[in-house]
Amino acid sequence: MEEGIKVPNHVAIILDGNGRWAKSKGMPRNYGHVQGAKTVEVICEEAYRMGIQYLTVYAFSTENWNRPKDEVDALMGLLRSYMKTCLKTAAKNNMCVRVIGEKSRLDEDIRKRIAQLEEATRDNTGLHFQIAINYGGRDEIVRAVRKIAQKASEGGLQAEQITERTISDMLDTGALPDPDLLIRTCNEQRISNFLLWQLAYTEFYFTPVAWPDFTKEELERAVEAYNKRDRRYGLVKE
Repeated sequence: MEEGIKVPNHVAIILDGNGRWAKSKGMPRNYGHVQGAKTVEVICEEAYRMGIQYLTVYAFSTENWNRPKDEVDALMGLLRSYMKTCLKTAAKNNMCVRVIGEKSRLDEDIRKRIAQLEEATRDNTGLHFQIAINYGGRDEIVRAVRKIAQKASEGGLQAEQITERTISDMLDTGALPDPDLLIRTCNEQRISNFLLWQLAYTEFYFTPVAWPDFTKEELERAVEAYNKRDRRYGLVKE
């Protein structure tokens, strides 16, 4: 990557194309998901080497439950396995890992593994890595509004005290800066209910490359494209 390039502080990625990539190779969709999980590990390391501080990936949406049961079951199995792998990767690379989304629908053993992963890595000072699981932007906003309503009903918040910051703090990403750059792979050009509030001033980058084929060089191209944008305003969390 060229010298003098400004690296975005927070990059969000929609990991698209695993199934299509597998199909193009005559393999089952689940093979694509397995390869996609391996790509996540590689990009976590490369992102931090480049100077990216926060990386948030869209792994499983609230809408993904509508996929065929065998695919959902396979994804949950992969998730269980990945939680173990991620724990080792986090220890090796000093990553702080968090899972965002509505966890209550996940099986108890997965929730326990998530809690263990978050507890084991919470004091790590390397890459802040967020995995969106059973996540939907609208669902997140609904949950945030409920928290605000509850606080108001208890007398702890007046209507005129509600600000953009109030809402931001109640989101799953409350402690994080908003993304500077969103990457979506496999040439789809929509945000698919991902980080609806947080992406208000984010730059978008779309690539035809399917997620399993996404490399360090592809990440560098996205960052270089980001540098060509004229960013003159935006929301900044203090």
